[in-house]
Amino acid sequence: MAEEVFIPKYGQTVEEVTLIKWMLDDGAQVKKGQEILEIETDKTNFIVEAEANGFLHRGPYDEGQVIPVLTVVAIIGKEDEKFAAGAPAESAAEAAAPTEGRPAPAEGAAASITTGEAGTVFASPRARKLAADRGVNLSEVTPTGGEGVRVAERDVLAYLASAPKATPVAQRLAEETGIDLRSLSGTGPAGRITKEDVEKALSGRGPISAPTAPPVPVAVAAVAAQLPASSFQLPAAEVVERVPLKGVRAIIADRMGASVHTTARVTLMMEVDATEFVSLRERLKAKVSEAWGWAPGYNDLLAVMVAKALRTFPYMNARLAPDAIEYLGHVNLGMAVDTERGLLVPVIRDADQMSVREFGAAFREMVDRARKGKSLPDDLSGGSFTITNLGMFDIEAFTPVINLPEAAILGVGRIIPKWVYRPESPNAPVLRQMMALSLVFDHRVVDGAPAARFLQYIKGLVEEPFLLLAA
Repeated sequence: MAEEVFIPKYGQTVEEVTLIKWMLDDGAQVKKGQEILEIETDKTNFIVEAEANGFLHRGPYDEGQVIPVLTVVAIIGKEDEKFAAGAPAESAAEAAAPTEGRPAPAEGAAASITTGEAGTVFASPRARKLAADRGVNLSEVTPTGGEGVRVAERDVLAYLASAPKATPVAQRLAEETGIDLRSLSGTGPAGRITKEDVEKALSGRGPISAPTAPPVPVAVAAVAAQLPASSFQLPAAEVVERVPLKGVRAIIADRMGASVHTTARVTLMMEVDATEFVSLRERLKAKVSEAWGWAPGYNDLLAVMVAKALRTFPYMNARLAPDAIEYLGHVNLGMAVDTERGLLVPVIRDADQMSVREFGAAFREMVDRARKGKSLPDDLSGGSFTITNLGMFDIEAFTPVINLPEAAILGVGRIIPKWVYRPESPNAPVLRQMMALSLVFDHRVVDGAPAARFLQYIKGLVEEPFLLLAA
């Protein structure tokens, strides 16, 4: 009985991966749990492991090739077996295996079930079990097994992967009321179905068709398509290398371009006296580094301050939907990190509920996974606000790009000694540690004065860190 090796579905947004490396040669003997191949998504790298013992028979897929998710790339079976494109996920013997409470079908026949008016649907036992566990009507699944007449397990997986995206509340409401989410068009970000969409379908107050508001463009290509062809006629030049725009770099190009072309960006810059901030960090470093196992950094302290500010000013913890501003219930703080693969933004969830130690430990764990290319799917998604710090590169101030669909981002510059006048010494300057903060926000979501109050609050915490105890 051959076992398929297929590309798993990593998260809702991953549609294809790049095959980085085959870990075993074609025909090699393999044990269950052994690493077979390494793949790269737009966010991180994953290892696909063997699910059975046997011999590995690889498909016609080369390293560097882009492959859709759920594609069968190899099989694990007997030594004399060969990979065949479209090979079924379950063997004929497995398809004919009896299931609990049901007699086995005739030899060589596919297992079948009856689904009322839909007639008889042929499906393998594994496909039936998965469909039952996930509440899938097999009559709606396109079969590919048994020359296109039998539903295989991979067909159910593909059906689940193509399911419409909906918020958890919308999914639960649809299940309770019997609403088919596939009949709805979502009005949330990226077309996600919301609770309001389900309620509208239930009440019959409005059509279920797509909203009339024009969608927000999300790709640089959409903008480029509107420009004349002459704009892309590059002048003659000696090109020494061409690096394909794919993976993380393609995602960065797409999202940053979309952010620049779709947001109404405003930047507020504020110089902050970080003398007490620096002093607090040095005292913590001396007192707790040994107990914690790591030295607390400026990012840890500033992140906790920003998280408290987002809880105090919830209008900054928001995003723009096609027809509404959505205020988010959790403070999920993204921290921009430089890696060999490009800019990644690990997201620390419920950061406003964390101490400096809790945040720092979670942040370091995620950064370690990101730099090793081992991030989990949830590590790099779901952020509500982002901090990006270039101070370690001697950058004094800069204007970062909003990480959509978030409404704002905070840029942090270096801390530098400066002579400044203080209220307690109006006639003579004093040497203080100064830092520049740059808040970039989407004016469609929040106005300038409220955004300024938010930044001013952060300034107050940096200048007088003991206020964290009262935040």
